[in-house]
Amino acid sequence: MTEEKSLNFIEEIVENDLSSGKYASIVTRFPPEPNGYLHIGHAKSICLNFGLALKYGGKTNLRFDDTNPVTEETEYVESIKDDIRWLGFKWANEFYASDYFDQLYEFAVKLIKKGLAYVDDSTSEEIAELKGTPTTSGKESPYRNRSVEENLKLYEEMKAGKFKDGEKVLRAKVDMAHVNMLMRDPIIYRIKHAHHHRTGDTWCIYPMYDFAHGQSDAIEKVSHSICTLEFVPHRDLYNWLIEKLEIYPSKQYEFARLNMTYTMMSKRKLLQLVNEKIVSGWDDPRMPTLVGARRRGYTPEAFRDFCDRIGVAKRDNLIDISLLEFCLREHLNKIALRRMVVFDPVKVVITNFPEGRTEMLPSENNPEDTNSGIRELPFSRVLFIEKDDFMENPAKKYFRLAPGQMVRLKSAYIIKCKNVVKDSAGNITELHCTYLPESKSGSDTSGLHVKGTIHWVNALTALPIEARLYDRLFTAEDMSAIEGDFKEHINPDSLKIQQVYAEPSLANASTGQSFQFLRMGYFCLDKDSSSEQLVFNRTVTLRDTWAKSVK
Repeated sequence: MTEEKSLNFIEEIVENDLSSGKYASIVTRFPPEPNGYLHIGHAKSICLNFGLALKYGGKTNLRFDDTNPVTEETEYVESIKDDIRWLGFKWANEFYASDYFDQLYEFAVKLIKKGLAYVDDSTSEEIAELKGTPTTSGKESPYRNRSVEENLKLYEEMKAGKFKDGEKVLRAKVDMAHVNMLMRDPIIYRIKHAHHHRTGDTWCIYPMYDFAHGQSDAIEKVSHSICTLEFVPHRDLYNWLIEKLEIYPSKQYEFARLNMTYTMMSKRKLLQLVNEKIVSGWDDPRMPTLVGARRRGYTPEAFRDFCDRIGVAKRDNLIDISLLEFCLREHLNKIALRRMVVFDPVKVVITNFPEGRTEMLPSENNPEDTNSGIRELPFSRVLFIEKDDFMENPAKKYFRLAPGQMVRLKSAYIIKCKNVVKDSAGNITELHCTYLPESKSGSDTSGLHVKGTIHWVNALTALPIEARLYDRLFTAEDMSAIEGDFKEHINPDSLKIQQVYAEPSLANASTGQSFQFLRMGYFCLDKDSSSEQLVFNRTVTLRDTWAKSVK
């Protein structure tokens, strides 16, 4: 009997709210700003919001927080939707904060009429100075006590475009002595003469995040508005605005964001990597973006498993990226087709195998999946094996190929090394071996039990491919703690490109398809591939080698 998993603190809140009758069903939302590509940290929020709705029979809205026209693009909207679908989730409704611009404007008018908002002519520097410090009260703006009529007139003129950017703002009138600095008359509307990706040039004033967020939640009747911990100070304003506007009482709850070792989650710094061409783009397989992870070969199942394992916490912590890689290996082991690829070849000549003959040998596509079927491998007189699988003067307990020593070729035969051929410089050029015809895999009657099994490819039909060996982009464990130039911690070995030799069946691979290159790691076909050159990205190694390399 499996042990039932304990509830996280948000699930406890939801279950209490449902059992008490506070809500008949729950509504959550995922509210990204469309100013860039989603990263791994967003996957946690997506899995949490959509997962709660699925578990408790509710629904999740996708709402784009498009209140800053300067940084937002339709391109980002489409990429975000694509990433959510890829993770395996469907949203109940697709909304935009810009859908509510008319209503938000009227909400602001309501605050002005209540004497709870005013137009301020102060500069941003003056406003900041008047706010005081965490230990000293702020001072009131000289414009704070304008009449309701004057504020309504000025606000209407702001909307009509009579003022320049930054010339005036609309501020909520809260408390300049409030212990929470964000409550000291926060700006709720600013002037921006900029083209909006959806509303065009209709508006030149735009709500601030804090004014759009809670009100959008209320309009959509979001029951549980789940944010990361940095929004804890914003909750006071969230509640104040809902109370003063007398609208649906959405509630905000905060959880710890995803911080992961050897990973950068700062969108600004990631953009710097793209702009300075340190990476090839947002979908560079080394980037922590979801489009980058997808291109590298990560699976949505691995992300969902990872997010489930790390849970939902109330305090920030640093999650080891090795856990994500573990989840990835667990899933890829189940689904990835096995293929043989030789990275550093040495030629093997089977001297007793007939010249000109090719034998087709069956091999399992995936021993973990009984439905994966088999493929046939061409076997002939000349093969390639890995140089590392041969040792001229073997150490004790070396069970691979050596002079006079036998080894099994995967899905093929047992061979024995008879002779080593070298060039004038003393480099090994060929290994002359014999095979045991009666040792064929699946029908072995030789009675021999060799301890070593190695992979190989048929030299005559070997497919030359490009392998891109990706590794972690950064060398520092906690990139968020780095002071100074973060680029000094870029891993110089985060990408190595190598020409290798593959079994011919890989010619039929499709873009994004996952494979396990036997004993070498998990790989997927990259979009850069062409009919002339197939390119495979290493998704992850077969086991965690990073911990050893950094000790």
